[in-house]
Amino acid sequence: MGFSLTEEQKSIQQMARKFTREEIIPVAAEHDVTGKYPTEIIKKAWELGLVNTHVEAKYGGMDLGVLDSAIISEELAYGCTGIQTAIEANNLAEAPLVVAGNDFQKKKYLGRMTEAPLVASYGVTEPGAGSDVAGLTTSAVKKSDGSWVLNGQKMWITNSGHANWFFVLARTDANANTGKAFTGFIVDADTPGITVGRKEINMGQRASDTRGVTFEDVVIPAENVLGSEGQGFKIAMNAFDITRPLVASGAVGLARRAMEEATRYALERKTMGKPIFNHQAVSFMLADMAIGIESARMMVYRSAFMRDNGEKNTWHASIAKALAGDVANKCAADAVQIFGGNGFNTEYPVEKLMRDAKIFQIYEGTAQIQRLIISRGLADEAKSGADALGGF
Repeated sequence: MGFSLTEEQKSIQQMARKFTREEIIPVAAEHDVTGKYPTEIIKKAWELGLVNTHVEAKYGGMDLGVLDSAIISEELAYGCTGIQTAIEANNLAEAPLVVAGNDFQKKKYLGRMTEAPLVASYGVTEPGAGSDVAGLTTSAVKKSDGSWVLNGQKMWITNSGHANWFFVLARTDANANTGKAFTGFIVDADTPGITVGRKEINMGQRASDTRGVTFEDVVIPAENVLGSEGQGFKIAMNAFDITRPLVASGAVGLARRAMEEATRYALERKTMGKPIFNHQAVSFMLADMAIGIESARMMVYRSAFMRDNGEKNTWHASIAKALAGDVANKCAADAVQIFGGNGFNTEYPVEKLMRDAKIFQIYEGTAQIQRLIISRGLADEAKSGADALGGF
């Protein structure tokens, strides 16, 4: 068991850290205020190979593992999680193709992502169904020629205003159980019948582009069915085994930024004749930040390592996601507290961190859904009488 990064991973980390310092941090506040989509930053990140990290080499990609990608995500998120989410959303959209796409689909859709700085979207959530995937109403009907006609509405779809294509989960069997009722489709964004809504003005991560997307009689060719009919739910959930560790790593990056900003401020700001760092009430808050960050990062690394080594990591990925999301929110809130009145002001960076952090407890499976997965895993293990979860 080793806890050291390889030389290649250290190199990736340093490159991502340098990129964040030079390209993201200087403009993060501007993107937060304006909500401007970070097109130029994504283009520069793409040129360095920091985007589409999971795409296999034979399709022009970097062929990096989940752990490698987690290292990158933490560094980008340190600069701005809104920009990091815009970049990471590509990995989420691509993950269903990574786990279930055939060679033709991968060449066509993953290949084009490596040929130009394009973005894609993962379309599952709907206005009335987020965590309750069984409640999805978007439907696809198969025609006699093998094509499908898609109708429905998705909501909170990241990158949708700029997407080249979508992964869409739609109900294809009204009578089947959840595990067999849905099919996954690859949908080109320029297909007639697609209407993209206005950019949502969110509490945080404002550089990220989230919108509603409506599909009206959208015709999808048979070759764009991902996997096979009825496998969509399984494919969509398997994609999370790749992406939840990456979302968790983004939360770790934000938490680390909050800790470092608060530590520097605590060493400079004086009350009662000494730096506030020397007051135990403050220094212990910083210590708790470090405890949470180090613990969350270890869970990120473990769940990513398991996926890279062919082990089932769903349970561990949920722990990483739940823990890191909670740690990010606690660290950001405590950083604001340490900054005091200044922390509540937009001239200082920590109020943005606090706003940005909240979504980590919501998107890609709420904190409550993660706990549901974790608790069910415990029950399954107890019932089986075996070490089904792969613990020590």
